[in-house]
This record gives sequence, C-alpha cells and structure tokens, in this order.
Amino acid sequence: MGPGNRFAGMGNLIKVLTRDIDHNAAHFFLDFENAQPTESEKEIYNQVNVVLKDAEGILEDLQSYRGAGHEIREAIQHPADEKLQEKAWGAVVPLVGKLKKFYEFSRGLKVALRGLLGALTSTPYSPTQHLEREQALAKQFAEILHFTLRFDELKMTNPAIQNDFSYYRRTLSRMRINNVPAEGENEVNNELANRMSLFYAEATPMLKTLSDATTKFVSENKNLPIENTTDCLSTMASVCRVMLETPEYRSRFTNEETVSFCLRVMVGVIILYDHVHPVGAFAKTSKIDMKGCIKVLKDQPPNSVEGLLNALRYTTKHLNDETTSKQIKSMLQ
Repeated sequence: MGPGNRFAGMGNLIKVLTRDIDHNAAHFFLDFENAQPTESEKEIYNQVNVVLKDAEGILEDLQSYRGAGHEIREAIQHPADEKLQEKAWGAVVPLVGKLKKFYEFSRGLKVALRGLLGALTSTPYSPTQHLEREQALAKQFAEILHFTLRFDELKMTNPAIQNDFSYYRRTLSRMRINNVPAEGENEVNNELANRMSLFYAEATPMLKTLSDATTKFVSENKNLPIENTTDCLSTMASVCRVMLETPEYRSRFTNEETVSFCLRVMVGVIILYDHVHPVGAFAKTSKIDMKGCIKVLKDQPPNSVEGLLNALRYTTKHLNDETTSKQIKSMLQ
C-alpha cells in the first residue's frame, strides 16, 4: 500500500483551535490520514507523488537487505580460490544495484522536497495558512520526513551496507588494475561509486540529504526570508505536538499508526529546523517548544520512541551548544 492511501476513513477535518499557546504557534488539526489535494495543489502534489509512490518499496527492500557478509569473508580468507571470489562478486553486484536504487531515490526526494518547500513558503500566505490550506502538500511533506527517519533507522542498524559497498569498490579497482572486465561496473561507475560512498558514510544519509536540500533552498531563494522556511518547520512541529497531546484531536485518528507517524514527523521537522536555523531548535529564541515535544515523546511507551529520542540526541546540530538549557539537556540524557 503506497503512502498516499496508507491512511483512510476520516473525512477532511480541519479545526482551528482558538487557544494560542506557546510561541504564538497556530493550532489546528492536520489531516494526515485523508487529506486530498485541492485544484491549486494538484500540480506539485502529482510531481511529489511520482517519487513517494516508491517509498514503501524502498523501505521493504532495505528492511530485507541481508548483505553478503558470509561470501565476502570466505573470499577474503581464501584469496587464491577463484570460485569463492566469483561467488562473492556474484552476491555483491545485485546488492550494489539495490544500494544504487536507494541512492537514486534520495536524489528524487531532494527534488520533491524543494518543490514542496517552494509551495509551502510562498507569499502572500504565512506558513500556518499554507499548512492549513494545503493539507495534502503538508501531508506529503510529513510522508517524506516519516520515510526519512524510517530509512535512517534501518540503515543505522545494518552494517552490511557499508561492508558490501567497500568490498565492491576494492574488488572493482583490483579488476581494473588487472584489466579484468567487470560486469556490474556498468551499474555503478567510479564517479557514481564516489558519490554513493559519501552518502552511505553518513550515519543518517536521508536526513543529511533533506537538510542539505533545505539549506540549499534557503540560500537559492534570497528574496524569501529564511523565517518562511523555518516557520514552516516549527509550525509543523507544533501541529504534530498539539495533535498528540490533545485528546480531542488524538481521538480523531482512525489508524493506530498515525500516532507513530506524527511522532516521527515531529522529530524530523525539529532536526531539519535545527540544521537550517542559524541558532537551532534548542535555544530560548527557538520557535519550537522543545520541552513540550520531548515530554510528548517521553509520554509514549518507552520502547516505541527510543530511536526518535536517539535521533534528537545524536543527529541534531545544536543540542550541545551553551545556549541549550540544562533542563532540555537533562530531559534527553
């Protein structure tokens, strides 16, 4: 089931809460389960959907990625045994084909994200008005963040990926030196292998892709105040937090998965905000209520959010700055 129809059964509910709590953030219900594009959203929505329709398949491929550790060990231990060398190479080449597919997906995601940012930050509307009016685009933005955190969680716990890829590169350069034709090289040439190598060297490659794309979006759109982008992120974090902590909203979720979806999206936008905003998400001046967001995470069953708390601990940029309050640091210890 693709991300577009993963959630169902809820009508297009939007309700603006009049309580304007912390940071003057807007509080409204964002229909992550069932938002449909309006006429004005359709063009961007369809472009992004072309990319997002493959997201679930990518995650399934990554989840079932077992690696060629056994074949590689055998080949390294018996360097003179041609059969074992061929067996290892035969096992690694299709895996590198998968890694190439994941990498190419990250390139598509970058383009999709920039299209969404362009739509959700454009004048004359405020980021809050955009997210409220263009719920289908907001939902796609959320789906990109949700995918990104799931991809990186899976990648972090799979050391086979980097082992397979470095074995592939070592073997390829040895074949080149010995003038052996390498099937599989057409798949991933040297230049692409270098780019992929940088991508997989990152602890959280998809997140790095998104934060680079967001930073680039901000620097290329000089006429657009950076606040348009960071306010879009902080509003999204605020909306997710409020939906999770307000029983009236939470009761509208018809799918149990929507809670973990909201939690992942909230953490994703916090990390993006922290990378893009000059002083980050943890400073007193930040428009994200970090204490409230961490509290929402801590209120969940502990085994379900440890990965998300770790993402805040280890993939943000400003947590350990002097400007971060002791209280926030101790909440994340």
